[in-house]
Amino acid sequence: MIVGCGDVGLRVAQALPARVRVIALTSTPERVPELRQRGILPLQGDLDAPRTLARLAGIANRVVHLAPPPSEPQQEWWRDVRTQALLRMLRLRTPPASLVYGSTSGVYGDCQGEWVSESRPVQPRTPRAQRRVDAERQVRFFGRGTGARVSVLRIPGIYAPDRVGGTPRDRLLKGTPVLQAQDDVYTNHIHADDLARALFAAMWRGATQRVYNASDDTELKMGDYFDLAADLYSLPRPPRVARSTAQEQLPLMLLSFMSESRRLDNTRLKKELRLRLWYPTVAEGLR
Repeated sequence: MIVGCGDVGLRVAQALPARVRVIALTSTPERVPELRQRGILPLQGDLDAPRTLARLAGIANRVVHLAPPPSEPQQEWWRDVRTQALLRMLRLRTPPASLVYGSTSGVYGDCQGEWVSESRPVQPRTPRAQRRVDAERQVRFFGRGTGARVSVLRIPGIYAPDRVGGTPRDRLLKGTPVLQAQDDVYTNHIHADDLARALFAAMWRGATQRVYNASDDTELKMGDYFDLAADLYSLPRPPRVARSTAQEQLPLMLLSFMSESRRLDNTRLKKELRLRLWYPTVAEGLR
């Protein structure tokens, strides 16, 4: 069962063997025909309305949870109530043998450009990252309590040329500035197809209660990434600005990404999940 069956979830379903029955939870009735056309059994339910989730109990022996926490503040703003609702239903009958949760590398916070392994303590700096940390705690507690093999994939920026908004092209066409070299931050990436394969591998090969950095081998600062993309697309490179003036020119969401710098160590992904990346760096993926 795929919970949060958007672009990456559809790629996971495509990667599964034909003999595997795939169920997708959807809160949008309009998506039902699309899912059926892809050979996926749609199950209507809404993580924001727990009473609609009763049919989830005992329905799948492997679960991929890709639904994000609520973006709007709740009464307990730090809690992921969607994950809470899902896990309550999965506990009611026979729990799944494995559960894979797609988290975010934002749980690490700002690491000042250092290499980051999965053993590094989390230090979320934004409310959405704090809700991701809460979701990670919930799924790992679920695994300890039920015996389900839980894997957490911490995911950086997802890209793919065939993904809506999956390349820097639109931002380059807008001429959105990036930070000057001395102020720039390291950024991390994973091609959507490689991410789907990583989630697939974790379903069968993930170790119990294990966390994996689901990142490729790219080691670029954000400005260099956009310069690379501009050169590949034969577009002008973006202007560079100082951090002191960026706040006047850039939206808050983009500024939040520019305030954190880290390089993800993906050794576990390649050694333990035995994942051989189709697109080791963004240079191959964008091409």
